[in-house]
Amino acid sequence: MSQRKIEIWGARTNNLKSLDVEVARGQLVVFVGVSGSGKSSLVFDTIAAEAGYQLNETFPPFVRNRLPKWARPEVEQIDGLSPVVVIDQRRIGGNARSTVGTITDAWTYLRLLFSRLSTPQVGESNHFSFNDPAGMCTTCSGLGEVVVSAVDRFLDLDKSLKDGAILLPGFGNGGYWYSQYADIGTFDADTPLRDWAQTERDALLFGGEHAARLGTKFPKGYEGVVERFERIYLRTSDNMSDRKRETLARFTRSTVCPDCNGDRLNEASRTATVLGFTIGEMARLEINELVELVTTVTDANVAPVVAALKARLDALITIGLGYLHLGRATTTLSGGEAQRIKTVKHLGSSLVEMLYIFDEPTVGLHPHDVASMTRLLQQLRDKGNSVLVVEHDPAVMADADQIIEIGPGAGDQGGTLVFQGTFAQLRQADTPTAAELSRHRPIKDRPRTPRGSITVTNATRNNLRNLTVNIPTEVMTVLTGVAGSGKSSLATELAARHQAIMIDQKPVTTNRRSTPITYTGIATPIRKLFARRNNVPASLFSANSDGACPDCNGLGVIYTDLAFMESQETVCETCQGRRFTPDVLRHTVDGLSIADVDELTITDAIHRLPDPAITKALRHLDDVGLGYLRLGQPLTTLSGGECQRVKIAKELGDPTSPTLYILDEPTTGLHLRDIDILLRALDNLVDHGNTVVVIEHNLDVIRQADWLIDLGPGAGRHGGQIIYQGHVAGITNTATAQALNVATPA
Repeated sequence: MSQRKIEIWGARTNNLKSLDVEVARGQLVVFVGVSGSGKSSLVFDTIAAEAGYQLNETFPPFVRNRLPKWARPEVEQIDGLSPVVVIDQRRIGGNARSTVGTITDAWTYLRLLFSRLSTPQVGESNHFSFNDPAGMCTTCSGLGEVVVSAVDRFLDLDKSLKDGAILLPGFGNGGYWYSQYADIGTFDADTPLRDWAQTERDALLFGGEHAARLGTKFPKGYEGVVERFERIYLRTSDNMSDRKRETLARFTRSTVCPDCNGDRLNEASRTATVLGFTIGEMARLEINELVELVTTVTDANVAPVVAALKARLDALITIGLGYLHLGRATTTLSGGEAQRIKTVKHLGSSLVEMLYIFDEPTVGLHPHDVASMTRLLQQLRDKGNSVLVVEHDPAVMADADQIIEIGPGAGDQGGTLVFQGTFAQLRQADTPTAAELSRHRPIKDRPRTPRGSITVTNATRNNLRNLTVNIPTEVMTVLTGVAGSGKSSLATELAARHQAIMIDQKPVTTNRRSTPITYTGIATPIRKLFARRNNVPASLFSANSDGACPDCNGLGVIYTDLAFMESQETVCETCQGRRFTPDVLRHTVDGLSIADVDELTITDAIHRLPDPAITKALRHLDDVGLGYLRLGQPLTTLSGGECQRVKIAKELGDPTSPTLYILDEPTTGLHLRDIDILLRALDNLVDHGNTVVVIEHNLDVIRQADWLIDLGPGAGRHGGQIIYQGHVAGITNTATAQALNVATPA
């Protein structure tokens, strides 16, 4: 008889305190708790990590070395695991060749359909693949776009050559290529380029026939500025330095391929039709429209292909992504959209007794759409799988078979089991989550008065319908609407037209050595403080310099390469993981060695490290509720909610002048209790004269808006319009209005 529960004893990963817990199998189990309580440490870093590790161990070493690496968790014992599938919020990997169609396999069936039915007949299905030489456009290599020189950015016409009129690196006065233009006797190096004849400027930029037309003798092999730039930057295949990437970003732009017009395919493949549509035209149809079109194909020979394609498209519609199209690049999807697309891939699986783990699957979903996601989770459960979900949405909790709360607090104050039972039992319990479920935040009764407005005029980005809107200044405006209604498009257009600080859903850039110390830039002030107090060089207090332990080079650990086996990491026996030599550790500030600083919490450091540069950098982290983090804690160990707030804290420094802030779902990963902390931070920004625009689905944030702009009424081509703007209290007859009037699930 198969085991019906996952049994965990002595889990100590991150902040877990020797946690013992039994998790029911074959059920939908939701894990809750405040941000940083230990939910992710239990679900992802313990259960998923051990399941992944044990599965990998069943493969030969050669195969194992090519599989995703799982770090074995700190836990006494785990029983009852199954092969694990983790569906997280990370954006789908890949490059510009990855699209919604390719990642869901829908494109495979669509090109198979065209290979059998298209007029004229082109060939096998690979002739409709833009990733195959048989089908790709040769001009853009199947990318649909080409990189071209942004020639309008090359010159400052108000300057002479001597004054630096050529803005490209290496072309200005004193640069490597400067003499190729200023010293050849053809161009007047002292006259501003605006005073040159157009023919002279063309000869400078383009050379070739433009130089010949000028009637002046040029040196043999003369290259115009554009020719030389493209040869150096666009026609080399070596690994690019950061400086070269920055130059390309500044002086080039992507434009639609002039040959395939974005269809990515060669002429024969992009002109063949089925039902009067080319494959490129079908790829640009919304999935809601495409599914209706392909079901009109009645040829019995391709019935299995049509059925398989329809199943993929129906699954995307079921989880609220019918507004996308198959040609949409996966790199442009939000974290929530990416997560739902990953989920689609598992709906048709015949595997059972699997362990599915989800990280906040309702991210990016309007309350109106949450029910479709919970139905999907229940479908996976009903097929005989175990579904574990980390979530803060009460609607998902209400549909769970069981809820497990970890806490009661964050960091060192968390890591214990505080509740296990049904949603009805949770509402009667004495836990942080239960307290928030019983709390109702009212609509703000006294919205702030705007001091002016900024305007977006005739916006047509994505699905926006020639939209014009005034955004009030020095207040908090919330953009709402169902997923795909145009919120992000409007926010992006706003940022493109007005200088703004954009805090989007992209994760904090981290590596295993990134900590609050490195991220906030306080390493140097800390070293200087220790040097000043002890009258020694600051380099002693750098783990990368004079004071580093010689055996581990300041890493605190020793790495052993075991060839095809997994590398081994052990604590350095010489410094016991403290990274510095004993002589350095003898120097202290108020009783703290440089190694002790890593163990300080942010709140403690503000009070114990008396340096304005340190306290100023850390205070913003403390203000957003992250005071419990240790200074030396790797950012890779933080939960999603913690990483989001670290990023917000870094951006929400005191600006020197009134600033426009645009935030994309800042409540991602936040417990209901932590939303108050976020709202206080945003209120503080507005109180200092800034304008805050927030894309948000969280009803508590919406209720506290000074101004509301609701987009819709639907998604994709059914959206892109403003269906309400004004105070929150006045909204009626929209999906957002309905959600605001619905009580917390009973």
